[in-house]
This record gives sequence, C-alpha cells and structure tokens, in this order.
Amino acid sequence: MEMAVHCNYASLSCKTWRNRGPTLLPARLCSLPQTPFSFRSDTLKLSTCSWDKVASAVASEESAVGSSSSGTDVFNLTYLEGNSWLWDISGVRVLVDPILVGNLDFGIPWLYDAAKKFLKNFQLTDLPQVDCLLITQSLDDHCHLKTLKPLSEMSPNLRVIATPNAKPLLDPLFRNVTYLEPGQESEVEAENGSKVRIRATAGPVLGPPWQRPENGYLVISPRGQLTLYYEPHCVYNEDFLEKEHADIVITPVIKQLLPNFTLVSGQEDAVRLAKLLHAKFIVPMKSGDLDSKGFLASIIEGEGTIESFKELLSKELPDAKTLEPTPGEPLQIPPP
Repeated sequence: MEMAVHCNYASLSCKTWRNRGPTLLPARLCSLPQTPFSFRSDTLKLSTCSWDKVASAVASEESAVGSSSSGTDVFNLTYLEGNSWLWDISGVRVLVDPILVGNLDFGIPWLYDAAKKFLKNFQLTDLPQVDCLLITQSLDDHCHLKTLKPLSEMSPNLRVIATPNAKPLLDPLFRNVTYLEPGQESEVEAENGSKVRIRATAGPVLGPPWQRPENGYLVISPRGQLTLYYEPHCVYNEDFLEKEHADIVITPVIKQLLPNFTLVSGQEDAVRLAKLLHAKFIVPMKSGDLDSKGFLASIIEGEGTIESFKELLSKELPDAKTLEPTPGEPLQIPPP
C-alpha cells in the first residue's frame, strides 16, 4: 500500500506519512465538550425559519462514550445538503466537502447560483469540533472557498485530507494538509483516541484525459468493523474497486444530465457500484436537489428517482438496504 506525502506548511517541511504519536488537534470551532458525541434525532429540529444549532442537539456524552468503548463501531452520517456531510465514526468527526457560507455559484452566478432548501441558516459556528476536513474534488461544489477561507481562519491547524488537484486552493489556507493519490491512505485520530483510516480511490477526470482524477474515499472504522465508500459523482474505476469492499456506500442515484454530457451518474451505475463493493447499506445523495437558478440550472435534467434505483437494486443486490438521509438529522449505521 502506498503511503501519502504529508506536508506541514507551518514548518515548511515535507515527509513521508508514517504512524506517529498524537496528531495536531484542530482549534475549537465552538465551545463544546472535548469528549466524543453523537447526535440524537429527536433533539435536532428543522423549521421553516431556522435550524436549531447543532451544538444544542448534541446528545449526552456518556451515551457516545459508551458506544465507542463497547467494542462496536458506529457511523453517524449527517447530510448537510449538496455534497456536504458531517460524519461521526465512533467519535472521529469528519467534515466532508462543506458548503456552509453563501451560495454555490462557481464564481459566475449568472451561469449557476444554488442555495440549500432546508438548512438555510446553518453556519460554521454551528459545527462541533471536527477532527478532519475531507475534500474529494477541486471544484467549487466540493472545495468551496467561501466556506473554507473563514473555516481556515477559525481553525488554521485543522487536519485536512484532500485530492492533490486542490493543492493550489488549500495550501494558502491550511497548515496541516495531506494530499492522497488513489491507493494512498492516511490516519485520523480523535481526542478520545479513536482512529480511522482514509484511503483514496480514483474518481472522475474533470478536464483533459491526461489530468489526474479527483478522489473518492474508503473510510475504515476504528476496529475495522465497518467500511464506508464515498464518491460524489458515481464515477469510479472498476479495476481499482473490485479488490475492495464497503459495507456502506454513499452515492448519487439520480443522474444529472446536460445535453450530450453526464454531470453526475447514478441509477444502473450506482447499482453496479454497490454490487462491486458488496454493499449492505446504500445511502443515496440528492446533490442536485437545491434551489438553483441561472442558465446552467435551466438546462440540467434529472434522470431516474430513488424509487427506480431501489427497484434496480432489488434485482441485483436483494439483501442491500437503501437508507435515505434527512438533511440535518443523523443517520446511525452500526455493524450489520
């Protein structure tokens, strides 16, 4: 297994990533207890006017510590709309492709301008302390500079794992970044001592054919009881993944199409992905379900539904379960 190159820009040094002692912990994003936590769906409330802060929805620490120390790995997956997630993996908290400040417009709002439908009032200060920022792609819908600039000011030492394609964007912002090529992996440690391994896989090529692919990721829980796979375009290298397995697959299932071009795949490709990885749980994303406007938004068409995906999946992988996330509410997945 290749190892990643870890660059610590505070000391202007580069070194091969090795197992090491306690990692540099991020600055606190808000005033919360430092012990592991989990969300409780009955305390996380959505309303048409506002969303109660995630901090106020944190369940008792004793419950979270118990689940972490009981010998069972648990994934708590909180969907933040678009491509954004907050994962709690037995106390290791990973923030994924966050868009939490302003709209998604790629710097050209006349062409495309999108806002979230449900979590409209969620802010960076609503985040709990996170142990790692995970970036899959270098474009604005994954590496959102309106969000990442203030996040870096709040927590410049936050551990970041990202595609090398995002290096020009992330290097000026964060001091503790690990860039993973497909096949490379790194480890993230939380304050409670739990560790997860994150391994990069090959995602889509967003440019000329010779360009480096963007990343998907395999996330292995502390005891190795659960593995999650995430790639936000449902584009993958079958030769690479046929040697892997994932209990949980997060993927889009509804295609997003431009004339003669597929922006985001899904449907039968998502079924093939789940079958390839022998998935037990599929968590469908609705990355295109945003309040959008602009010329590009007017010509993007969706193809398929979650129900049509379930029908296709039942024929190929009848024992797999489709678990639909509700924005802002944690989806808990224990070992099967």
